[in-house]
Amino acid sequence: MASNSPAPQAPAGPGYMSNGTRFGEDGGAEPATGEWNPSAETLLPNRGRHRVLRQQRRAFARSSTVLGVGVIAAVGAGGIATAQDKAPITISLPDGLGGTEDGAQNAGLATMGDTVTETATGEQSEADGNAGEALRSRILQQAEQQQAQAEAERRAAAEKAAAEAAAADALKASADAKKKADEAKKKAAEEAKKKAEAERLAKLAKSFALPTSSYNITSTFGSSGGLWSSGQHTGLDFAAPAGTPVKAVGAGTVKSAGYAGSYGYQVVIELNDGTEVMYAHLSSINANVGQKVVAGDMVGRVGSTGNSTGNHLHLEVKTPGGTTIDPGAWLRSKGLQP
Repeated sequence: MASNSPAPQAPAGPGYMSNGTRFGEDGGAEPATGEWNPSAETLLPNRGRHRVLRQQRRAFARSSTVLGVGVIAAVGAGGIATAQDKAPITISLPDGLGGTEDGAQNAGLATMGDTVTETATGEQSEADGNAGEALRSRILQQAEQQQAQAEAERRAAAEKAAAEAAAADALKASADAKKKADEAKKKAAEEAKKKAEAERLAKLAKSFALPTSSYNITSTFGSSGGLWSSGQHTGLDFAAPAGTPVKAVGAGTVKSAGYAGSYGYQVVIELNDGTEVMYAHLSSINANVGQKVVAGDMVGRVGSTGNSTGNHLHLEVKTPGGTTIDPGAWLRSKGLQP
């Protein structure tokens, strides 16, 4: 351990500057020419002894140490700048001031300051690195959360679209099934109707009969030509060999039987529902007026009497109101196919 001697003081008083430089006769600074040996009166009081501990301890406050090092560096830099601006002088220091032990102490202080500074810098860098890693982790966590949310929304949208598509398919399937069911129902109803009509006609056919056999249809209802006085054919012609039996098509009463001019020999039967059926161009008559007949009874034979071009049966049908209608359609309505 070494003691620090009192710091020397520069001469003061008239003719001297604060740094010990004496004014010349012209008022300018006169450089010092000899050594300045401080005396006891010019020395500052002893400020105490200083000890520099070489052991580094974490108990030192980081901010105080760095601040102390910074102050030392700033003071040193200021001193250097001031010394560069002043004229060099020679100063003799008392024993022990600036000696080897003080130099070692100053060197130790500087070394400790550098070490503490490096330690503080390292700890600060480590703290900054930890903060950066924490920020990076938070950013990655937020990115993962956003990605998971986006994926969940995508899955939800896909599930919703799939559900809507399934609902649309189900609705379409239901509509198709209903349409098919309606069509099947309609078809079944039509088939049932046809079956009922067929049964009705079959039953009705037992009550009606075709007027002759072994025939060919040569002229139909409504045909035009000069062969008919009205210009149109009013009946249905069954061409058949002469003498072929002619039969009553339904049950009724013979209304007339005899020769009728252009119709030749004819028979008219009024059916039970009031419909009139006329058989013309007969070669012979086998019925009497007022006679009751049923379907299939013979009332005459095929011939070519009256206004005729060949052996055939001319069949006409009139409604109860007297309107001439198509005999072919009327026979079909009775379950017969001429």
